[in-house]
Amino acid sequence: MAATQEGTPCWADAMFSDVEGAKSFYGDVLGWTFGEASPEYGNYTQAYVDGKSVAAVVPPMPGAEGQSAWCVYLASTDVQATAARVRENGGEVLMEPMQVGDFGSMLLARDPSGVVFGAWQAGTHKGFEVTGVPGAYAWCEIFTREPEKSDAFFPAVFGYSAKQLEDPEADFRIFDVGGNTVMGRMRMTEDFPPQVPPYVNIYFAVRDCDATVKSAIERGGVLRFGPLTTPFGRFAALSDPQGASFSVIDPSTTEGKMPGTSDVT
Repeated sequence: MAATQEGTPCWADAMFSDVEGAKSFYGDVLGWTFGEASPEYGNYTQAYVDGKSVAAVVPPMPGAEGQSAWCVYLASTDVQATAARVRENGGEVLMEPMQVGDFGSMLLARDPSGVVFGAWQAGTHKGFEVTGVPGAYAWCEIFTREPEKSDAFFPAVFGYSAKQLEDPEADFRIFDVGGNTVMGRMRMTEDFPPQVPPYVNIYFAVRDCDATVKSAIERGGVLRFGPLTTPFGRFAALSDPQGASFSVIDPSTTEGKMPGTSDVT
C-alpha cells in the first residue's frame, strides 16, 4: 500500500538487541517471515506476510542500546519541511532528515508531550505493502499524559482534522487526513505506571485475539491488558520478551455500539 497522503501511518520498525529472538517471537506469534539483513543499512531486516512487507527489525546502532520499542512512521512529502514544522510547533528532531539510498528519506522526532515517532518520504520503498490482514499493521494510537500538547502539535505538523469520541470513560481523539481516519490519541491514566513513557501504540491484525495472546505468553510475552471486545474489535495489549509494547486486534469480533464523535475546532 502506498501511503501518499501527508500524515498517514506508512511504516513501522523496532530495534532489538536480540534480532534473532525478535524474529522467532514475531514469526511464531504473527506469522511473519523475514528477508535477508541489509549490512549496508545496519542489518535492517524486513518482515513479510504472504510475501508482502509489513514491518522491519534492526539491531541498535552502537551507543544507542536501550529499551526496545516500536516506531511508527508518518508519511511526508518533504521530510525537511516536516522537520521545520516539528521545531516550529515545539517538538524536537531526534534524528535529522536522512536519505536511505533510493528507498526514501526519514527523520525521527518527539512531540512536546514526549511521544517519539518517525516520518518517511517515500522513494522506491512506499511503506506497508498490505494493511489490515492478519499479521499486518491495523491501527495506531498516541498514548500521552499531556494530550493538549499532542492535540495541538500533530494537526499543526501534518494537517490533521480532529474529532473527540463522546465517551465519558476515556479521553480519546481521532485524527483524520483527506477524509480518512488515520490515528488515535488516548490520555494515559493512572493505570499506567509512572515509568512508562508516552508512546505510539501499534496494533497488528490477527484472526483470533485469544489464541494470539496465548501464543505470545507461551513465547515469553507479557499480557498488559485484555483481551477485551469493543465496537472496533477484540484486542489485547502485550509486551514482547524484549519489552517492546504492541497490541493485537481481531477486527471481525465486535461488541457494542460505535461511540459518537464531535468535531474539534
